[in-house]
Amino acid sequence: MASEHIINVGDADFQNQVISSEQPVLVDFWATWCGPCRALAPILEDLSNEYVGKVTIAKVDVDSNQSTAAQFGVRSIPTLLLFKDGQVIGQLVGN
Repeated sequence: MASEHIINVGDADFQNQVISSEQPVLVDFWATWCGPCRALAPILEDLSNEYVGKVTIAKVDVDSNQSTAAQFGVRSIPTLLLFKDGQVIGQLVGN
């Protein structure tokens, strides 16, 4: 069950949805086959509901959007990047 407040972002709209966003964006780089990514999903859903209008939660499927993942050096998933004013200001890498 996906939250109505989480957006799916891909290579084509990453610039518009994340880099150009006026509010901070927490981006979850994930894949459908990743167990820890699935375990993280309910936490992100809770955060997306708690921070409506303050932080956007976005998900990027690394299998479908390899150029965006490569652009930000995502080598392990889940990887969470926090963007503010188009810049990465925080990073958390799972294992």
